[in-house]
Amino acid sequence: MSTTSVPLLSPELLAQLEQMELVSRKVFRGRMKGERRSKRKGQSVEFADFRPYVAGDDLRFIDWNLYARLEKLFLKMFMEEEDLHVYVLIDASMSMDFGEPSKLRYAKQLAGSLGFVGLCRADRVKIETLGQPLRTPGPVLRGRRNLWRMLDYLDGIEAGETATLSEGVKNFCLRNPGKGIVVLISDLMDKHGYEDALRYLVARQMDAYVIHVLSAEELEPDLKGDLRLVDSEDSDIAEITISVPLLKRYKQTLAAFIDGARSFCMKRGMAYMLAQNQLPVEQLMGNYLRQRGLVR
Repeated sequence: MSTTSVPLLSPELLAQLEQMELVSRKVFRGRMKGERRSKRKGQSVEFADFRPYVAGDDLRFIDWNLYARLEKLFLKMFMEEEDLHVYVLIDASMSMDFGEPSKLRYAKQLAGSLGFVGLCRADRVKIETLGQPLRTPGPVLRGRRNLWRMLDYLDGIEAGETATLSEGVKNFCLRNPGKGIVVLISDLMDKHGYEDALRYLVARQMDAYVIHVLSAEELEPDLKGDLRLVDSEDSDIAEITISVPLLKRYKQTLAAFIDGARSFCMKRGMAYMLAQNQLPVEQLMGNYLRQRGLVR
């Protein structure tokens, strides 16, 4: 059975995701009350503390029983439940249409998993691609009833977008002024580099995660003989002869590329994670992303 005929999120995976929650390392002020406890004091139903009354406070929150005992006015304070912006940005360039399953399908499955966790916790979820037009933002989804709308949107994403990483992330930041968690899912393969793209996210002061998706074929290529390689994005051609020294040099270059991306992110307070396309998403969500602090 081809991977395209298999649903992005299996019932077993959905059941696992329902028990999770996305975690922000920063506290952001939301617009609506969701299902996430904030460190701020608000007006929900769960009592948190008292504080002395000052002129102008809402009289409805005075504790009159305490006044009867102490003859002093105190206000009840409650723990506010806060919603969260959850943005997932998918690289849908041609280089992502590689591997089995393709890196793009893996990215869509991962985006759907993160999105469903957010929907279950009443967060505001928005999934977009790098090629999303500046004036055409992706849909904002909230509540698990929007699961099928999210999956329909993901199913419609196809490889072939030509926006560079830098252009795509810059336009994303212009379209989405709200703060929150942003997860960039990409192979970071761009001839113009990935650094400027990540700098845009750092400048927005978002809680940023980079999930670096590579295929098993890229990490451990099984190639031999004379080959004619065609760049999937700009059709550049290179004719090479595969040899042991060449494969060794390739792996050294790839390792330096991965280490460079990891170091770039860590120095700027961004969480980085390498994900291989054949690692089951259930394991990625349940173990690795939990270790990185994105879910709990």
